[in-house]
Amino acid sequence: MKFQLITIATAAALASTIGTASAAEHHAMSKNSQAMQSMPKDSLSLTRVQQRTAWRDISKQANSQPAPSNFSAAVGATVPSDITIQSVPTKVASRVSALKPYDYALLPDQLLIVNPTDKKVVDVIKHRA
Repeated sequence: MKFQLITIATAAALASTIGTASAAEHHAMSKNSQAMQSMPKDSLSLTRVQQRTAWRDISKQANSQPAPSNFSAAVGATVPSDITIQSVPTKVASRVSALKPYDYALLPDQLLIVNPTDKKVVDVIKHRA
């Protein structure tokens, strides 16, 4: 009888330890996954609805600026220093979460989504997206 109680107690303790370790590992993996999703990349794929939302919300808050004559807005282009880049506003990032880690620049009829680490354009949203 004493042996059975020791066996049951040991099994319960072992199961408890495994459950705790598994939960901790799952939590760590979940945090890493969230961190990876919020890291800016050099490519971005937004739906048409997300593009419209971004355009509407940012163009209400920001002033358009002219692009330098030698700059062509295209994915992969490096934004020149004479174009002002700003962080995506919190309100916009809450509506379009994919934009959270990015910056932007508003040009006439174009919204540039920019990777803040290398200043490369990751998406160009046209006014009539």
